[in-house]
Amino acid sequence: MKIIVAKDYEELSKKAADIIAQEIKTKSNPILGLATGSTPIGTYKELVNLHREEDLDFSKVETFNLDEYYGLDSTHEQSYSYFMKKNLFNNVNINMNNTHIPNGLTEDIEKECKDYDALIEKKGGIDLQLLGIGVNGHIGFNEPGEELSTGTHLVDLETNTIKANSRFFDSIEEVPKKAITMGLASIMKSKRILLLANGENKKEIISKIIDGKVSTNVPASILQVHSNVTIIIDKEIAEYLNIN
Repeated sequence: MKIIVAKDYEELSKKAADIIAQEIKTKSNPILGLATGSTPIGTYKELVNLHREEDLDFSKVETFNLDEYYGLDSTHEQSYSYFMKKNLFNNVNINMNNTHIPNGLTEDIEKECKDYDALIEKKGGIDLQLLGIGVNGHIGFNEPGEELSTGTHLVDLETNTIKANSRFFDSIEEVPKKAITMGLASIMKSKRILLLANGENKKEIISKIIDGKVSTNVPASILQVHSNVTIIIDKEIAEYLNIN
């Protein structure tokens, strides 16, 4: 694992955007795995700035999102499809036919999940996967447990995850209780992984994913066995970990 320290969230976002931009520039048809939540918003903002100010070209980019709430239409303001359009897709020159997000209203979960994994394989796999991390160690919506799924699947969200995501909804009752998410094998097949973390509430979980131990109770700890992982953290987390 390579760890990069940023002085604050703004610098973290710029560093992440620069890494993604370089991937876009050096590949003829880059395949990006994208994440949602509050952490990558700054990164997407910086990518939009690079597109507008430096003509960063998204026309050949293809994307696969980690997850989507089960039961939300893509037009719902809290769906991840809506999130991606608002924060990135509608602001760059990407071909929307090349953007892929699980269908939260599918009537055939098993087929949706198998087809999603099959499409990633057909496209040659993900070149760079962007990740955030939950305070309980989840990546995508792979929650801690005795067993972890390998492929894309339907998952029951933990109470802590529902509570954390309730800040985006009018009430906790409105937060979906299930989601469709890439599994850990799907994520680990990515050629390169970029994980972002900032703030007081992420410092303990980051310490658990770099301690040399892999546990299903900390799903993100599996990243330690991947050959090409970069973690960008802010100064607050770095000080907690005694990293300069």
